[in-house]
Amino acid sequence: MKLKKKSIYNIFFIILIALLLYPPAKERMIRFVAFSPTVIEKTDRQILIDYEWSLQGLNKASINGNELRGNVVFLNFWATWCPPCRAELPSIQKLYNDYRDKVNFVFVTNEKREVVHQYYKEKGYQLPTYNFASKLPSLLETTSIPQTFIINREGEIVVSKNGAADWNSKKIRKLLNELVSQK
Repeated sequence: MKLKKKSIYNIFFIILIALLLYPPAKERMIRFVAFSPTVIEKTDRQILIDYEWSLQGLNKASINGNELRGNVVFLNFWATWCPPCRAELPSIQKLYNDYRDKVNFVFVTNEKREVVHQYYKEKGYQLPTYNFASKLPSLLETTSIPQTFIINREGEIVVSKNGAADWNSKKIRKLLNELVSQK
């Protein structure tokens, strides 16, 4: 009996490891455990003051940070090779579909246009994506991806989330509705 129980645990462990090594399964597992990000308390929010930076458009026109000033911004740093990044993109695409006319969505990668274009074509994504054209302000610097910021019209960083999240949650939709209705 004891040997049989040990064998079952070993088989389960091997299957779990195999699933974690298989990228599509890994993405589904990450998506399953991704939660809605936390909104930063008003008293703890940092304010983005420096908008003197620029991004080179991969599938949109290039932009200057000053063009985003006074708008609600969803800023995401990601890569096609990053399983947590890929895991959260379906929820982001749904959010983008509903809020693209109200919120400035900005996706930043260091990958080449062709790589991003092919990935978007395979997955059916239509997210406005850019490369770095200058150094970003220190408040927006990150050493790991995915990293996402939601910035309100006053430049306050309302959400700063490192790692995969469920961006198409009721909580985030409620937050975006509040942010876009504030003038």
